[in-house]
Amino acid sequence: MKTITLIAIAFISLSIASCKKDRTCTCTRTITSSTGVTGGIGYVNPGPFSSTESKTVMTKVTKKTAQTNCVSNENTNVYTDITNGDTQTTVTKWDCELK
Repeated sequence: MKTITLIAIAFISLSIASCKKDRTCTCTRTITSSTGVTGGIGYVNPGPFSSTESKTVMTKVTKKTAQTNCVSNENTNVYTDITNGDTQTTVTKWDCELK
């Protein structure tokens, strides 16, 4: 009876334990559009303009933790030149995948 109990406890402990290992998050950054005003004239430049890839290695983490830290997003930056009022808006998109 003790053997069965010990085997059951060992099995439950192993099934609950999380698998920690190195995981890689690969992100592709793409500048998707740029709009603005230069010299009083508006412009729109649809993208994509550039695309770069980056990899981040997370050491000894669970899959859930890695998924939490490997996220896609979109960012809008607005730049205004205070001397002449020219503006530029750039949209950057990050597409990330856990491998």
